Amino acid sequence: MTAPTFLKPPRAATPMAFVQAIMKGYARYGVDPGGALRAAQITPRELWRPGARVTAAQFEALNAHAMQELDDEALGWFSRRLPWGSYGLLCRASLGAPTLGVALKRWCRHHALLVDDIGLSLHVADGLAHVRIEERRDLGMFREFCLVSSLRFLHGYASWAIDSRVSLREARFPFAPPPHADAYPLMFPGHMVFDAAQAGYSFDAQYLALPLLRDEAALRQMLRRALPLTVLQYRRDRLLSQRVRELLRTHGAELTKAEALAGMLHMSSRTLHRQLLAEGLSLQSLKNEVRLEQALDQLRRSTRSVKQIALAVGFRNEKSFSRAFSQWTGMAPGAWRQREGVAPLPAPSPASSPAP
Repeated sequence: MTAPTFLKPPRAATPMAFVQAIMKGYARYGVDPGGALRAAQITPRELWRPGARVTAAQFEALNAHAMQELDDEALGWFSRRLPWGSYGLLCRASLGAPTLGVALKRWCRHHALLVDDIGLSLHVADGLAHVRIEERRDLGMFREFCLVSSLRFLHGYASWAIDSRVSLREARFPFAPPPHADAYPLMFPGHMVFDAAQAGYSFDAQYLALPLLRDEAALRQMLRRALPLTVLQYRRDRLLSQRVRELLRTHGAELTKAEALAGMLHMSSRTLHRQLLAEGLSLQSLKNEVRLEQALDQLRRSTRSVKQIALAVGFRNEKSFSRAFSQWTGMAPGAWRQREGVAPLPAPSPASSPAP
């Protein structure tokens, strides 16, 4: 007889403050929230317990009920309703874009046709894409939930459209850290800034050039749920290997351990290895690729000795470098350099060597 299997219950990570914000939407419209709370299995006592959290499934059930019952997908944030289906129209209007960058610009433009309480914009500078929210009126008690949700919707749509996690470099919010600030890194993995001038986030601008991979059938399937635009389901990051290469090129000497590299990418080393494996890659293969690229460049462009180059690209000694280089290219470093017609730097004479 086999032992029974007990499933780990889902983690309750969504702050009850967001549930309370939906209750304020019910109060604004003068509607009893009892049915929504029952649909989400949230008791009135739990609703006001300090520090309480709900699961993602509970929060989705609550939103599904509230958005339809109030016929307002903004749940009371704005000066006019966003009737049920409004965000679906935003998704559909951006779906035919050739690239993510065009899709996000369309989303921002069309969002302005729905409401004028806030303005969404996309800017690119110094290799980063910046999504920003301009607050055009006092959002009052809905401010935090409105800004967080608006950014989450757009980030989720971007990840869904290209079928890839869009990894954030930074997320910014124009208010002090709330009591539930520990939940923010779960919603916006990356560097977090509170008390910022505007709400927004930044990510690598190269994502903007990626093509959209979804069609109308995929959109209809996605819109069957109230809150489908969650980034957590997109484990793959289509730019991850490229970002790893860039970090190894610029910070290779500091990133000898997987944990250090994963930390700069705001993920665990286990997640890093798993996502690279999903792309048919390994961290060691990327390290070797970057080391070879840098070694070839230095052998071709400089007159440094093989030993100096070995140390510069992360090897402990010339022997291990020469062995690895021969495995990669089929030639010794000196022979490769000679073939390229580059004269090596002469070895220093004993008299000119530094004192031990």
